[in-house]
Amino acid sequence: MAQVKVAVIYYSATGTTYQMAQAACEAAGDAGADVRLRKVRELAPAEAIRSNSGWQAHHLETQDVPEAQLDDLSWADVVIFGTPTRYGVMAAQLKQFIDTSGPLWAQGALVNKVYAGFCTTGTSHGGQEATLLSMFNVFYHWGGIVVTPGYTDTSQFIAGNPYGASHTSNNGEVAPDDIALTATALTARRAVQIGTAVKKGLAG
Repeated sequence: MAQVKVAVIYYSATGTTYQMAQAACEAAGDAGADVRLRKVRELAPAEAIRSNSGWQAHHLETQDVPEAQLDDLSWADVVIFGTPTRYGVMAAQLKQFIDTSGPLWAQGALVNKVYAGFCTTGTSHGGQEATLLSMFNVFYHWGGIVVTPGYTDTSQFIAGNPYGASHTSNNGEVAPDDIALTATALTARRAVQIGTAVKKGLAG
């Protein structure tokens, strides 16, 4: 059977969510998947980006990361989305990309794929679970199979978020720690595991 194909699609302003996206890619690759890392298009004006040194630095650091296209959704067997939280929902940049998926949805091209997510917030809690649950609403509409870390590993009793990996960055001051990166890797490995089983079952 061909490799499971995983698209990790994220938005990150100052780099916190990007670091978790990298962890997801590494874990998925180690699990045997063919992986694409894709950022969604930035919507903020250049002057807003320049006004924040961390935002500007990360924008330059990741200028060579390819932008997500609808082809990435149709290509993938597994899609893992990452986003900072905006008032308990995903960032507008990620939502805008998702909103372009109508043609694929209408063709049934998003059905029976595995979907998972991770998020970051500036403050403790800060809408982490609400953001992941709002993301899952999209997956239900697509007819997708939602995979979460649950409490499938003892590390999750420390991380504490069964819906997906999450991290509190103190407004970008604190990089993802081992707890957050471990939860991200677990989420990715489980998505690959279930994606492999689904792909095998559909092929059979």
